[in-house]
Amino acid sequence: MPPPKKTASTSSQVHAILGTDDAKVKEMAMKTVQRLTPPGADEFANEIIEGNADNAEHAGQICSNVILALQTMPFFGGAKIVWLKGANFLGDNQTGKSQAAVQGFENILDVVEAGLGPEVQFVVSANSIDKRRTSYKRLGKLTTIEVFDKPDTSKAGWEGAVMAQAGHKARELGLSFESGALELLVQMAGDDTRQLENEIEKIDLYLGERRRCGIATVRGLVSLSRAGVIWEIGNAIGARDLQRSLELLGVLLYQGQNAIGILLGAIVPRVRSLLIVKELATKYKVNRNNYSGFTASLDALPSSATSHLPRKKDGTGFNAYPLFLALNEAGRFTLEELHAALVACLDANVKLVTTQLDNKVVLERLLVGLLTPRTARR
Repeated sequence: MPPPKKTASTSSQVHAILGTDDAKVKEMAMKTVQRLTPPGADEFANEIIEGNADNAEHAGQICSNVILALQTMPFFGGAKIVWLKGANFLGDNQTGKSQAAVQGFENILDVVEAGLGPEVQFVVSANSIDKRRTSYKRLGKLTTIEVFDKPDTSKAGWEGAVMAQAGHKARELGLSFESGALELLVQMAGDDTRQLENEIEKIDLYLGERRRCGIATVRGLVSLSRAGVIWEIGNAIGARDLQRSLELLGVLLYQGQNAIGILLGAIVPRVRSLLIVKELATKYKVNRNNYSGFTASLDALPSSATSHLPRKKDGTGFNAYPLFLALNEAGRFTLEELHAALVACLDANVKLVTTQLDNKVVLERLLVGLLTPRTARR
């Protein structure tokens, strides 16, 4: 017999909040539970079931506990919320692939599809879910799934979504940013949305009655996230500071960061930006004074000169801030050096993928070759 179709009642009783942005998922799931809890309701009537399973057997037990909670009416009547919190066994991992986890979550959906009591609400939050499974499709038919994923900082234009979130938080606090300051904040905080909001709140407290934040304030107050350290390597490359570049590389590798990710997420983007602006500045007049003037000068260039420039994810304009940062740095390199640097990055990529050479050695050699002045080489 096919499962019952989603009814309006079932749809309004199920709430799924998923995504790789753990901080945002936790925040939105908590807000959902608070919203669903009637004013004055006894919070002990709600059941929060921790979904962090140690192994397959534990995942199966968690699912059984959820089913029991969904089928048990509140002792004192009224509304009841069952929250499967932070489930880590719905994704494509060893525990998630186990029969106990797969069948256990399917059993939960069987209970939900059969119909919950009118006073019961079911909330599920998880950092990932395998979209290839029938359980994901079944869940999607039961409710609208809210997804909060971290941006992929290795891809051009990732800043757009984070900029929007940062701008929204700043407006809530009545803050404004000088040209380039918000972009700098996003680069330093990276994809860590919890840190991003904490940094904006820190700036808010520091400014006091002043409501406008400049670049110097951001540099002085904001702590570097993992993505920020990756971005800082780019700054060290732009400054042609070999020692600083090697130090930051060591930090990331010690933290267990992937060598290919460092190459493609930090080194290649800055080399590409340096090369692009070096060629632009050689052929055209671009505004170096401030960020808004720089973007205006890019917009004024013929399309033949800008067709290869990186664009924002929504396609509304150029992803100009990395280029602006590289504008004055490009004077430390010749065009010949930057063309050679891009070729060297490709060579390093091939070595990381196809050889057994030590990853640290490959990247260190690359940085030495990029940043050592030709006059210093023998």
